[in-house]
Amino acid sequence: MRSRHLPAMLMGGLVVCALLVVRLADPTPVRVLREATFDLYQQLKPRSAPTGLPLRVVAIDEPSLAQLGQWPWPRELLAKLTDTLFDLGAAVVVYDVLFPEAEPSGGDTEFARALAEAPTVLAMARAPGGDPPPRGRGGFAMVGGDRVDALPPLDAVAAPLPVLGEAAAGRGVANLDRDGASTARRLPLLWDADGEPAAALAVEALRLAQGGPTLVLHVDSQGHLGSLRVGAFDVPTGPSGDLWLYYRLPDKSLLIPTHQVLAGAPGLQERIAGHIVLVGATAAGLGDLRAGALGEAVPGVLIHAQAIEQMLSSTFLHRSDWTAGIEILMVVAACGAVIVLLPVAGAIAGAAFALTVGVAIAASSWLSFANNLVLLDATFPMLALIITFAAMALFQFAVVDADKRRIRGAFAHYVAPSLLSRIETDGRLLRLGGELRDITVMFSDVRNFTALSERTEPAALVDTLNRLFAVLGSAILSRQGTIDKFMGDAVMAFWNAPADVPDHPRLACLAALEMRAALRRHNQGEPTPVGIGIGIATGPALVGNVGFEERFNYSCIGDTVNVASRLEGASKVVGYDILVTAAVAAEVGDLALLPGGPVTLRGVSAPLETYLLVGTSEMAAGAAFRRLQECHGQLLDDLRRGDLATARLAECRAVAEGVDAGLGPFYAALAERFGAVMAG
Repeated sequence: MRSRHLPAMLMGGLVVCALLVVRLADPTPVRVLREATFDLYQQLKPRSAPTGLPLRVVAIDEPSLAQLGQWPWPRELLAKLTDTLFDLGAAVVVYDVLFPEAEPSGGDTEFARALAEAPTVLAMARAPGGDPPPRGRGGFAMVGGDRVDALPPLDAVAAPLPVLGEAAAGRGVANLDRDGASTARRLPLLWDADGEPAAALAVEALRLAQGGPTLVLHVDSQGHLGSLRVGAFDVPTGPSGDLWLYYRLPDKSLLIPTHQVLAGAPGLQERIAGHIVLVGATAAGLGDLRAGALGEAVPGVLIHAQAIEQMLSSTFLHRSDWTAGIEILMVVAACGAVIVLLPVAGAIAGAAFALTVGVAIAASSWLSFANNLVLLDATFPMLALIITFAAMALFQFAVVDADKRRIRGAFAHYVAPSLLSRIETDGRLLRLGGELRDITVMFSDVRNFTALSERTEPAALVDTLNRLFAVLGSAILSRQGTIDKFMGDAVMAFWNAPADVPDHPRLACLAALEMRAALRRHNQGEPTPVGIGIGIATGPALVGNVGFEERFNYSCIGDTVNVASRLEGASKVVGYDILVTAAVAAEVGDLALLPGGPVTLRGVSAPLETYLLVGTSEMAAGAAFRRLQECHGQLLDDLRRGDLATARLAECRAVAEGVDAGLGPFYAALAERFGAVMAG
């Protein structure tokens, strides 16, 4: 594994560790997202409607309220209802109704008599500021441990009126959850009432329906509940004694309106005999509605009925410590794979892998529910996968961007910014090949370099060259040139490639003038001054990547390049530091230019007309340069006729001293050059 990948992998590991801490803390947003997903699973595959279960709900519904009067009904009426249900053969009657206060009319005695004559269960509910919970009626036995530490506390309750509570065979807690959540998902089957377990309404109903056996609690060594045995029924629970509610679609056959029971509707005995009968409010106006997992409001009594159905049919949703352990392993495995793969394979392959893993996690979660009723959370592993991938991708982007800026800064010393921009946006520039286009080429060479190198230590020589190239290269880049290469003490640059540069011959000439000025400033602090020779040519050339697939260079080739190179060499013969071709001079007529006469270049058959680049357009407009220009033209005419006028030469040299002292060597070599040309 390359060391450059380690920072990204370490950062990804830290992200995963932070995510695991969040998962272990299990804050509300994480829990809500997980439970909403489990709700979705139930909506996609609700529990099948059971058949033949001994369970009925006598509903306090709107038609019953219309016929029997508004709630609360007289206790004598409830006594009659209780008697009627037991006359019809009910196994146990369970009231999901609170009776905390006495009735002024004195009907409590009659109601208590009816409750005492057969197995009945009354509800109590947790109520802050209420009474201490009454002692339970049933027995409890613990297997595997001697204590239960995780049950929800039942500190104070709204209990039934004592005369009613003592008459009923059992009392059960009617709360549908432990924390007041808006959606009833986990029903506490047991509560901690001052150190003793208190059974939920559904558990107490099932216990009394079987004759009131002792409840058996299976407890582990940490005091966590594993399951609860209610007579013949073994009910798996969560560590805190919760039952995950598995909802089914509404079934009207479960309900019997209260007014029909009291009216003695036909067929009731067959529907009630031997059944657990829950009595509770289903009318919306009575306010006993809770959101269910299927997304609709459900009366509380029907939620208790759903729990009893699950216990009777042994249909349970499973979620325990080992499922949470699997989810953590999924986070570690999935995110760990992304941490290893993403830096090596890149963003696209990493994204494809993360997407595949995410789909696999979602599929395994759904299949575990659909096939085994196991609640395996896919949301947090998928969220962790997304966060880890995004964090690492962002980190990689930041690293790549920093590298890109660092590399760009490094290459900007050699390549024009325009070329870098085009390489970044146009990948075709990184392929071999080129295009034919008009460019301006400059060659520059340091004079007196051999003498300088003989008197200078290698390290100091390199430092001198670097400082020299810095000032020369800056002048080129400031005028939109591309530095092709440094060759020993020489520099090659070109204009109008790869990006179009308007007026490129003029920019090249201005760069040359700035190089001259920069060199003069550089020489002021040097013990051994150096000079430069510059040749500039413009014309067509092939520009592009030259080399082979593993190593190539963006450069230009062609006759224009050769001419510029030879022209730089000819500047020694001509005796002036900046020479340009006639084509360049034609493009920059406003600059201070003087004809340099024909020059024979190596490899070129015919002599080439040259021009001296003396200065800027401001110099060209000055009176001194115009006098020099006039004198210079007359001198060249004399030389072409073979008539060397010594006085004219002296006049030109004198005028040139006031324009550019560097013209002296040019005039000194002029007569000899013209004689050689004419002789040739």
